[in-house]
Amino acid sequence: MKRISVIMALFLALTELHAQYYWKNNTAPGKPELAKGLEYRVEMQGSVSKGKTPLWLNANKYGLSSLEKTNGYLRAAVIRPLSVDSARRWAIGYGLDVAGAWHYTSKPIVQQAYGELRWLHGLLTVGSKEYPMELKNNSLSSGAQTLGINARPVPQVRLALPEYWTLPLLYGWLHVKGHIAYGKFTDNSWKTEFTRTSKAPYATGALYHSKAGYLKIENRRQEYPFSFEMGLEMVSQFGGTRHAYDENGNLTVTQAPHGLRSYWDAFLPGGAGVGETTYQNVEGNQLGSYVVRFNWDCPSWGFSLYGDHYFEDHSQMLFLDYDGYGTGEEWNTKKDRRYVSYGLRDFMVGAELRLPRYRWLDNAVFEFITTKYQSGPVYHDRTPTISDHIGGRDSYYNHWWYNGYMHWGQVMGNPLYRSPIYNTDGLILVENNRFVAWHVGFSGHPYRNMGYRMLATYQNGWGDYDRPFTHRQHNVSLMAEMHYRFSLPKWGNWMVKGAAGADFGEILGDNYGVQFTLTKYGLFKR
Repeated sequence: MKRISVIMALFLALTELHAQYYWKNNTAPGKPELAKGLEYRVEMQGSVSKGKTPLWLNANKYGLSSLEKTNGYLRAAVIRPLSVDSARRWAIGYGLDVAGAWHYTSKPIVQQAYGELRWLHGLLTVGSKEYPMELKNNSLSSGAQTLGINARPVPQVRLALPEYWTLPLLYGWLHVKGHIAYGKFTDNSWKTEFTRTSKAPYATGALYHSKAGYLKIENRRQEYPFSFEMGLEMVSQFGGTRHAYDENGNLTVTQAPHGLRSYWDAFLPGGAGVGETTYQNVEGNQLGSYVVRFNWDCPSWGFSLYGDHYFEDHSQMLFLDYDGYGTGEEWNTKKDRRYVSYGLRDFMVGAELRLPRYRWLDNAVFEFITTKYQSGPVYHDRTPTISDHIGGRDSYYNHWWYNGYMHWGQVMGNPLYRSPIYNTDGLILVENNRFVAWHVGFSGHPYRNMGYRMLATYQNGWGDYDRPFTHRQHNVSLMAEMHYRFSLPKWGNWMVKGAAGADFGEILGDNYGVQFTLTKYGLFKR
């Protein structure tokens, strides 16, 4: 992990350093007008359901959603996108996006509040901002396994190369982009309230670190129809305070290291996992994904194949784990070159068809995801009596210290991992992370201002290795959505959206619901 992190850091630094030599010369003169290009958006949404809000009316909305039978919000946003200064070496962007919610995990919600500064190709962003998924269709995919769009944004400081930049070698075939970020989770109040009656352990004040690097192979000059993308996405949860009750009901509060060394250790994680009783900041909660995508694009159609392999430790990151420790007094000493190998059995694969000239069906996605393996059902860390190390039972999205990879009760990756917000026992954990699922989504625009989107998912679940279901459970989730854009004299641009969804099965229960959204949008100043 250390070598990979160093390579990613050098990659970002070098590309931003040399980017200035390839910037366009026709930059716009003068200072930027900070009010120019300022966009506004006012939105009202309401949902009514029998049971809970169905999955696809709740998921992949950047956490601005609720499971309650009736819920809604009034939302207002002002955003100045960086594209306003696209012809300048310097670019300034900012945004404020707030909502007043009804039957949500919190009533006032600051969904986005950020400022950003671009110099040539490098971008610095400070604050909370919604970032889209990479290498996947953000409207039709079931979701990314690491850097998803299912939870509220984490406030962070982020240094990025946001768009593919062409490397000056190999005749323009190689393009790169990526980011490095540090932030802090904001869901302390939700965790405290959610565990109030269960007295379950929870962590507050946890820190966040993410990094990602992507390489694209494509020759834009020769207009070849194919391209190939690959990337590595990684996240670390570290620092914070753990609250746990003992068998007598006494609260124990444990503070994790959170100094400058902790930030460095999160960036360059070590090989040792976090023990059951000893917190090691060198590791924290480390997770990530390998992502790949092959594209074939023609004027009238396009096709893509993509994959996403999730990992939580070396057993699925490197498919190897060290097992060469000694015996007796040398039980914790590395003695032999011996490793345990693990198979590539957990993955997400998908296919996307693009038909830009066909109005009734312009995009279709099919995905298959399996997470049953998790390096096997056995986990044993070395001890003085048994020195063997077996790194199974990865328990995706769960962690004994940080509860797991989630924010405000919603998993931060793919929502088919059932989020803790569904739990009725007051435990903050993902109770169904071993599953197999098939997902399909398609969309179209039958008329100029009218579009639709449909999603369907079938899922079989086995629970978690530590808390398995007594029998295999299943779920079917459906959603149909239609929107219409229109303009009114003196009233500007509007959009109305209606959606209906349903869940069937034991994993999420039987739920039926409808959702309506009315949006007013436009520009303050062109």
